[in-house]
Amino acid sequence: MDARSDRAAVPLAVDLDGTLIATDLLWESLFLLLRKNPLFLFMAPLWLAIGGPARLKNEIASRVDIDATLLPYRTALVERLRRERAAGRQVVLATGTPRKFAEAVAEHLGIFDRVIATDGPNNITSERKKAKLVEAYGDGGFDYAGNSRHDLAVFDAARAAIVVAPDRPAARWQAERGCELVEAAKPSWRTIVKMLRAHQWLKNTLIAVPVVLAHEYFDVGMLLACLLAFVSFSAMASAVYILNDFFDLALDRRHATKRNRPFASGLLTMRFGLGAVAVLLVIGTMAAAFLPPLFWGALVAYLIGTTAYSLSVKRMLLIDVLALAALYTTRILAGAAATGTDVSFWLLAFSIFFFLSLALVKRYVELRSTPLPAKERIAGRGYRTEDQDIIAQAGMGAAFSAALVLALYIDSEAVRELYPHPWMVWPLAPIVLYLTMRVWILARRDEMHDDPVVFIVSDWRSQLVIGIGAVLLFVASTMP
Repeated sequence: MDARSDRAAVPLAVDLDGTLIATDLLWESLFLLLRKNPLFLFMAPLWLAIGGPARLKNEIASRVDIDATLLPYRTALVERLRRERAAGRQVVLATGTPRKFAEAVAEHLGIFDRVIATDGPNNITSERKKAKLVEAYGDGGFDYAGNSRHDLAVFDAARAAIVVAPDRPAARWQAERGCELVEAAKPSWRTIVKMLRAHQWLKNTLIAVPVVLAHEYFDVGMLLACLLAFVSFSAMASAVYILNDFFDLALDRRHATKRNRPFASGLLTMRFGLGAVAVLLVIGTMAAAFLPPLFWGALVAYLIGTTAYSLSVKRMLLIDVLALAALYTTRILAGAAATGTDVSFWLLAFSIFFFLSLALVKRYVELRSTPLPAKERIAGRGYRTEDQDIIAQAGMGAAFSAALVLALYIDSEAVRELYPHPWMVWPLAPIVLYLTMRVWILARRDEMHDDPVVFIVSDWRSQLVIGIGAVLLFVASTMP
């Protein structure tokens, strides 16, 4: 018997989580369950304590479904398995994942002769997986592809090991024995920055608005408080963005561009993301510890609001955009709380209308960029294609309302008390109209970034008119 036929006679078993796919279905299914009902967060530890990992996995699997067509498969490994099976080799999926999920993957790929998976009270990992494979094929009677410390016992029992994208224990095991290594692309710093969505931190500059409007440009204490509040909000926001990515994995994988996000694509593991969330929460808490208690109230309100938005509010028609406008306004309130400055009714009214217009732009762009049949809602949202016109009308109406509030404020007694030359503040109203109307025109031309706030901050024309407005405010407040 030649080497080729001898190899074909030995079954090839392959692990699922982290090996065949660049994700972990336990974590994915847990977040799917929490998205259905967050109260299951209290049941999961109970299932784990009573029946161990197998009970936890089976309870979750009985309540949610995964779409096997969307998972981030390691394509090179899948193609290799296809070739092995075409050459006559038996290919086995051996995984600790619940049988329901494992069989969904096997049915989608169509390359497995047998599925060994968690089914019943036993968690089929490590020694239990080894026992199953040895019972079926004998000690040294199979080859095995795995990736983690849970696979070390199986590697030892296999004739040959294939170590795929290993964790540290598996990498050490592979280095000591020199067996086959299949490496995965390592995440770069750009991937980490993308995970954090650092560009979204620009929104947190709204924290400085109360200080600017109070003309406290050179107060070192207030500027330091603004910086700490900015760090706290940015860290907390990034933690929420990561959790939001976990809840939206299936939706992101259906999206033309969001499927390239670090977790949806499998570039980063969910375990890494959870560790990052813990670090970010610590950073956000430490920065907030130096700020007044009132800031904590704004921060907690923001966290509750963003969590509610991620779990359910963003799927509610119109409530979602009102919530976004409120979250932007919360940043301004947080800045006032951090620095001890006052916030006027005029500022809050302007903020709600201005950011409502921009939130509606975001929904409008999503509808324009997502092809949908008539009367079908966009995935994860409460909107349909035929809503585009009313969204645009409402958004432009909100933009004009923001400019009107600003104009009325400029003509108020408060402005005459604050500014020796209030006429210099009048150009702010047409500046606001220019910013918002330009965003809407570009959205109608399909030339708009899906986040208009980030677009305004990064667009040079918008930066120019914002700079002109800032100079006018400064001169109007300092000129004798």
